[in-house]
Amino acid sequence: MLRFISKLIFKITGWKTVGEIPKNIKKYVIITAPHTSNWDFVIGRLAFSIFKLNGYFIIKKELFFFPLNIILKLFNAIPVDRKKGDIVHQVVNYFNKYDNFCIIITPEGTRKAVKKWKEGFYMIATAAKVPIVIGYLDYKKKEIGFKDVFYPTGNKDIDIKKIQSYYKGLTAKYPNNFILPE
Repeated sequence: MLRFISKLIFKITGWKTVGEIPKNIKKYVIITAPHTSNWDFVIGRLAFSIFKLNGYFIIKKELFFFPLNIILKLFNAIPVDRKKGDIVHQVVNYFNKYDNFCIIITPEGTRKAVKKWKEGFYMIATAAKVPIVIGYLDYKKKEIGFKDVFYPTGNKDIDIKKIQSYYKGLTAKYPNNFILPE
């Protein structure tokens, strides 16, 4: 039912989904950019229903209090303890625990303009030995989807530059807040 409603909303609003994740990949990190608006989350959740994906996202454990924790769990949020540190290890434990697992991360880390992406997505993928799925939103074209599956080589700086190149030419909801690092 949720998939039908999501497709209907996309049809009414003119959004479309593009690409797919190969069925043989059972564990992966999805990164998605640009991330400049809370609408990115709404559009993303609708798209995940259309794609039939059961992706998770991380959120600070301090937000897991009643009744917000019920809503967060419904949206597949998993708590991380930022004070404890080593968020990479906390997320890798989920990859080790499940046969099928995917985490969605916005490498910008915020909706504001940033000059440098956070590298946690890369460290998680490398430590869990899983690929990175290049997800994107483009408000100009009104499309959301997947561009490619990227396998980290271990050369973080070169890999991240290559990953960022996938995002050239995309239009964010608030274009001034999307800066591709050079």
